[in-house]
Amino acid sequence: MLSALARWLFTTAGWRLAGPVPTVPKSIWVVAPHTTNWDFPVGVGARAATRVWIQYLAKSSLFTWYAGWLFRALGGKPVYRDKSHNLVDAVVNVFSQNERLHVCIAPEGTRSDVGKLKTGFYYIALKANVPLVLTGFDWPRKLVILSEPIHMTGNYEEDMLPVYQFFSQVHGKKKQWLTEWEKTGVIPIPTTSRSQSV
Repeated sequence: MLSALARWLFTTAGWRLAGPVPTVPKSIWVVAPHTTNWDFPVGVGARAATRVWIQYLAKSSLFTWYAGWLFRALGGKPVYRDKSHNLVDAVVNVFSQNERLHVCIAPEGTRSDVGKLKTGFYYIALKANVPLVLTGFDWPRKLVILSEPIHMTGNYEEDMLPVYQFFSQVHGKKKQWLTEWEKTGVIPIPTTSRSQSV
């Protein structure tokens, strides 16, 4: 019932899906750009339109006693940032324990401008051997654009190139991490400490 309503609201508001809906049993949906609180309801509608149950990670402060039940019902999993150094391995373990699992991650981590992406999504995909599904929120055209599943090899620069190329084609606001790449073609290599940050 909730999915049908979300699907109806998504299409009624003029939004559409573009690109293939993946049929893989496990994946990480990498969503960008994240520029407004309205990304959340659009994402819920897009999930309903794909008919794939995609869960998401959210800051633990949202899971209050009065609202936590709603976020969990919508597929949310709380992230405790003081334990973020263990988050990558924890999510990898969750993938290994489930035959089917799709998780949505917004690697910009904030609506504000950012110069670098958080890279936890990459290391989760690599360690869990699950593909990325790139998901672009194209506000000017009201499109949620999906990529084919992309598998990671361990060569960070080569693996991330299609990520940068994909999001460069999404219309609307572009943050510094993407505009710098468009100017220079340089993909920043993460440090070990950053590799644990989702």
